[in-house]
Amino acid sequence: MSAQRVGITALRRVTATPSAFFTQNLAKSIVASSISTSQSRAIATERLTPDDAHTILSQQRLKRPVSPHLDIYDKKQTYFTASIWQRFTGLGFSGLLYGYSIAYLVAPLTGLHLESASLVAAFGALPVAVKGGLKFLVAWPFVFHAINGVRHAAYDMAWGFKKTTILRSGWYIWGASVVGALACLML
Repeated sequence: MSAQRVGITALRRVTATPSAFFTQNLAKSIVASSISTSQSRAIATERLTPDDAHTILSQQRLKRPVSPHLDIYDKKQTYFTASIWQRFTGLGFSGLLYGYSIAYLVAPLTGLHLESASLVAAFGALPVAVKGGLKFLVAWPFVFHAINGVRHAAYDMAWGFKKTTILRSGWYIWGASVVGALACLML
């Protein structure tokens, strides 16, 4: 006999001769269905003129709490500059990567020369001061992102969350990134 036939046979037996348990539960469910558990009330709406609606809205706004603005915060207590610059440098890297990749793919169609030899020749023709400035502008975000990334990894391991440590490490990172970028100029 298959499991399906066994189940059907059992259902037929139960429905043919209901037990006391079944009749008690049936009686309870009939009583429970007659009791209403939901509330109802009449809905009344009225038309408001725009001036009356504005008055009601103004009264409701007076009862709401006022949200603080950024001006109330002490600037010395916020240590977000390194974290924000971490995001800026990361976004800059990804944006430049996508931009250069698309330009490199489109270059043969537009007649641009973005191959390595052309870029090296163009960079070599620049004055020394401009070369140094461009190298610094490229090196500083890389160095800063690398050093501050180590700091964020330390934060992920819950190291260095004292206010003094956060402030001091922020200054160390800014200084180390500038020194590191200047060291990259010597290469």
